[in-house]
Amino acid sequence: MASALSEKLSRIVKEMRGQARITEANVADMMREVRLALLEADVALPVVRDFVARVKEKALGQEVVGSLTPGQVLVSVVNRELAATMGQGVADINLAAQPPAVILMAGLQGAGKTTTTAKLAKHLIEKRKKKVLTVSGDVYRPAAIEQLKTVTKQAGAEWFPSTPDQKPVDIAHPALDYARKHYFDVLLVDTAGRLAIDEALMREIQQLHAALNPVETLFVVDAMQGQDAINTARAFKEALPLTGIILTKMDGDSRGGAALSVRAITGAPIKFAGVSEKIDGLEVFDADRHAGRILGMGDIVALVEQVTAGVDMAQAQRLAAKVKSGEGFDLDDFLDQIRQMKKMGGLSSFMDKLPSAMAAKASEVDLNRAEKDIKRKEGIICSMTPKERRKPDLIKATRKRRIAAGAGVHVQEVNRLLKEFEQMQGMMKKMKGGGLMKMMKRMGGMPGMPKLPGM
Repeated sequence: MASALSEKLSRIVKEMRGQARITEANVADMMREVRLALLEADVALPVVRDFVARVKEKALGQEVVGSLTPGQVLVSVVNRELAATMGQGVADINLAAQPPAVILMAGLQGAGKTTTTAKLAKHLIEKRKKKVLTVSGDVYRPAAIEQLKTVTKQAGAEWFPSTPDQKPVDIAHPALDYARKHYFDVLLVDTAGRLAIDEALMREIQQLHAALNPVETLFVVDAMQGQDAINTARAFKEALPLTGIILTKMDGDSRGGAALSVRAITGAPIKFAGVSEKIDGLEVFDADRHAGRILGMGDIVALVEQVTAGVDMAQAQRLAAKVKSGEGFDLDDFLDQIRQMKKMGGLSSFMDKLPSAMAAKASEVDLNRAEKDIKRKEGIICSMTPKERRKPDLIKATRKRRIAAGAGVHVQEVNRLLKEFEQMQGMMKKMKGGGLMKMMKRMGGMPGMPKLPGM
């Protein structure tokens, strides 16, 4: 949905560039494109109709102020209404209850409930400093209980044992009792799913809800489901008092309509989004920022948060001191930079947070090849001795052959890395002398570097 809607809006903005004001005709043209993009993204038809009507009504009353064009004003209206459709801002998880706060996880099989339970446990431990217990009420799916045990351990939470021959309600009571006696802040209850909605599933989860009286009942839905997500959401809403939604597989190649549809159908806020398969791949859902991503504006705030979380501040300060002095930058520092990049999730993890114009430019680069190249550089530096890393001038022909053999690469690749390192050292020295602007101008004229505006 993001790329389709962004492309259609960009085209309309260009077409409207020469127009002086917003009219019914140009709003109708734009809404036609928006409507098509939303339908292609599998957004439910009633949601599309309501959204288009709201945008039309608000756009026609807008004044074109200052340097803004009619196209830009319309995009800002679409952006605001997208955020409103998805819930406006952030909906925090509710833990205001006598401990343990019980959170019930509901959804169909295959939506990622079990993994999401562990991801939520990790989020609550790290971000909210809570003591978390998990328990599985899924007594039907083979190995579901063991799966929760494994992912709970990865998350750093505690797991309460259950067996497939027990009834879910008989699992829930002792788990709640154990959580109370051992002073847990939160009890996360994973429930059984089915491949399709059926009466037995709904009856069972209603009984569990009555027995546990959870403070949060979270509906876990696969963002790639499209129109099916709408039917599932409606059925769960009728069966349970849903308090929030978790969208999984937001990093997949989905058309993204679930984010707009599910919120509108259930009336429950989207609280989290699964953004990767890793155990820490759960983000608090921010409707305003997600609307920006859909419109191709990127999510620079999320990008900054990702970088900040992955960066070792002490190491960064040491490097900053070396840059300032223009001396002492060695291959150990180069290796640190490579490892920091890997900790932040690599190049590909930044792509969906970049504005569409930058992402399009970046997508011209073969990311898989770039990631492999980074790993190869790490291998080459790791094949060097500590002394060679501190003093790269020592690395002559014999040492290069030994390093290449140790890293499993050709000598030419060792030469290439050393040349890149020399160039980086040269950049550090230029930055020391206050020649940053001159250096950037020079970079703008180098092959393969983007030309900077005004240079």
